[in-house]
Amino acid sequence: MAEPALAVRRLRKSFGALVVTADLDLDVATGECHAVIGPNGAGKTTLLDQLAGELVPDGGRIVFAARDVTRLGPDARARLGMARSFQIPTLIADLTAEDNVALAVQARTATAMRFWRSAYRDSTLRLPARAALARVGLAARGSVAAGDLAHGEQRLLEVALALAREPTLLLLDEPMAGLGHDESRAMIALLSSIKGTLTILLVEHDMEAVAHLADRVTVLVAGRAVASGSYDAVRADPVVRSAYLGGDA
Repeated sequence: MAEPALAVRRLRKSFGALVVTADLDLDVATGECHAVIGPNGAGKTTLLDQLAGELVPDGGRIVFAARDVTRLGPDARARLGMARSFQIPTLIADLTAEDNVALAVQARTATAMRFWRSAYRDSTLRLPARAALARVGLAARGSVAAGDLAHGEQRLLEVALALAREPTLLLLDEPMAGLGHDESRAMIALLSSIKGTLTILLVEHDMEAVAHLADRVTVLVAGRAVASGSYDAVRADPVVRSAYLGGDA
């Protein structure tokens, strides 16, 4: 059996007496879209923080790209091919959409020591930035300041920033958050087009998005995985119906 793209073994994290990750095991297969769902406070974002290297676990192991990355920081994990989007957009509002993506390209290509004045005209940054914007449907919005974009466009721009790093593993933290109906459909269409070209770990509350995108679903409750499998199997699980989706789900 092929090694998973991402393997989590007995991961543990507590804040004082509050256990937020409880001996969690999780495998994400290469090329799959694996959704992590659960009620508020289940530990989903804390899990992503640990996977991305922004939070050090209390115990357990994280293996990515055939390496134990448990103690590596975010930059080292990014160099191995990991990229993340955040639940709340982390854009530089005063810079254009293209500028934001160009900075992400610059970080990937290790040219961060250049002055931005020269980088501003650097085609090795600009062309990949425009390609990433086109991939998410923002080709015509590259000259607009990120802070002036609509919320849905900012969410798409966040994905463009992640894709500009050319990852093999994409960690998405609630990309549907705050989106209207049409914006949600646009995001689902985008992620559907990406699906299969890289590995995706998707944290999401929007069950329509999960149903459309996920090859497998893991349900977290109080930091523990209570079920894992296909969307239909998880949805029918009585433990999940009681703990998260509700008895009439």
